[in-house]
Amino acid sequence: MKDLIILGSTGSIGISTLNLIRKDKKNFNVKLLTTNNNIHKIYKQAVEFKVKEIVIFNKQKYIKFSKRFKKKKIKVFFSIEEVYKKRNNKVFLTINAISGIDGLEPTLNIIKYSKNIAIANKESIICGWKFIKKELKKNKSNFIPLDSEHFSIWSLLNGDNVNNIKKIYLTASGGPFLRKKLSQVKNIQPKYALKHPNWKMGKKISIDSATMMNKIFEIIEAVNIFNLNTKKFDILIHPKSYVHAIVHYKSGLIKFLAHDTTMEIPIASALYSDDANQVFKNNKFQYNILNGENFIKPKVSNFPLLNLLKYNFDKTYFEIILVSINDELVKKYLENNIPYISIVKIMLILLKNPYFTKYYKSSPKNINDIKIMVEKSKKFLNEYLKLNVKNN
Repeated sequence: MKDLIILGSTGSIGISTLNLIRKDKKNFNVKLLTTNNNIHKIYKQAVEFKVKEIVIFNKQKYIKFSKRFKKKKIKVFFSIEEVYKKRNNKVFLTINAISGIDGLEPTLNIIKYSKNIAIANKESIICGWKFIKKELKKNKSNFIPLDSEHFSIWSLLNGDNVNNIKKIYLTASGGPFLRKKLSQVKNIQPKYALKHPNWKMGKKISIDSATMMNKIFEIIEAVNIFNLNTKKFDILIHPKSYVHAIVHYKSGLIKFLAHDTTMEIPIASALYSDDANQVFKNNKFQYNILNGENFIKPKVSNFPLLNLLKYNFDKTYFEIILVSINDELVKKYLENNIPYISIVKIMLILLKNPYFTKYYKSSPKNINDIKIMVEKSKKFLNEYLKLNVKNN
């Protein structure tokens, strides 16, 4: 049996992972699950999959609900270090499905206990890739990208010489507002922005998809993972979301990877390596989806955040500031505290503010530096909103 850890098991990626394991329980042993807030969900998961240890990162909920798990003989911890402080054994695979910058520290802490780590947490790779890479090398752990786009690029390259690449295209669905001008959706309610046409995703990533920020993040991830210049990447809108990445070689050869709009496919490849066919026996090639108009060049007028591609992604504080401001703006929008247009307008304004620009040539030396910059960014944004929210 393969031992597994799932960080963020109550989110969409965690749930998809457990859906796959449910089909083949005899081959997997889930050793640890984690959550921040969803106690009811993780309780049901732990009971169903006979998980004996869980982590609740939210301190208040950890204190309040720990006793609930005792009847099922499930041990509850507040941190990963607490679980593994007296152990040296490695599990076969850790799936990191935690959303947001909060996923970075658990990522760094779990690598030493994992032979393989599959990461779906964008913010970890964007803000802390150099620290993740260092831990992977130190502990001889293998990295697997779990985002469908990066998994697709990773699969397509398969050891190819990156010097032979002319361009790599990441595809975007265009989100729920593809056929609308920005002026038509500037005051759109969150419930409409959350209606992704193809994917079932969490709230935060659904809003990022609507603004195209999600694709900006994916390019920064790809720059880090594949160690390529930002100019090597571009974005194409593919409304049917069947093709996930296209690699154009200098030789003229073009490769693309397609699969159905489910994260279970890249997750299954991480779980099974080359033997994932046993959970997709009825999977068919849907050639009809590739017929007709499929690829569109995105317009900056519709998605102004594409202007961010003009910046150099050099692993500086810029990326941390970008992630932090976006996290907070999306949160404010989902709470109906700012209009939709403010996510775009405020982001582009603040990134040019001298308060932030002075950090764009320096890099964090450790994870504590990252935490400090996250707090600084959010504090500055909230002060800005108090003064300017009516005008944005």
